[in-house]
Amino acid sequence: MIKIRKLKFAYPENKLVFNGLDFQYEKNQKVGIVGPNGSGKTTLFYLIMGLLKPQEGEIEIFNKIRKTEKDFEDVRRKIGFLFQNPDHQLFCPTVAEDIAFGPLNLGKTHKEAREIVKKTSNLLGLEKYIDRVSYRLSWGEKRLVCLATVIAMNPEILLLDEPTAGLDERSTHKVVDYLKHNDHSFIIASHDMNFLKTLTDEIYLLNGGKII
Repeated sequence: MIKIRKLKFAYPENKLVFNGLDFQYEKNQKVGIVGPNGSGKTTLFYLIMGLLKPQEGEIEIFNKIRKTEKDFEDVRRKIGFLFQNPDHQLFCPTVAEDIAFGPLNLGKTHKEAREIVKKTSNLLGLEKYIDRVSYRLSWGEKRLVCLATVIAMNPEILLLDEPTAGLDERSTHKVVDYLKHNDHSFIIASHDMNFLKTLTDEIYLLNGGKII
């Protein structure tokens, strides 16, 4: 489903992140990625989503080489990406509107979107927040809402960047419970090794621009 070959990427300030990175991800895998700060976990996700462009190498997703912005349009419909910073993902006035935004954008009716909001908020224990103003929530509450916006689109793969960062024990349990009992394929970048061991089949180390 995702194949990365000989990828080279550096930021404009000449910080080289990847120099010949190879990575392969198959359908139904549940994968964790660990690595020190600055190792490139978030950068890898941005490259998969087409939010950054590599200087060299190939990105193949769903059996198609992806290069242009247009190439990544259907990738973003099929892969749900949880940003590390929730303020990069929430932009509607209320929680309900944030969760409904993706389904409506995919062509769901307002009635269907309301049902998705109800179902998704129930899964993550967000029922009491749906009429709240998104930007006034705590960091951890925003993170849960962001996850709800992602799963509301029913993606084929989840890319989750530090999904438990800022969550209390109860909220972390909600995330674990959801991921354990649903059939999503996913890649999780996290510093929480216990969290990854609970959910994943394989854990890779990203360090020195390589995946081990």
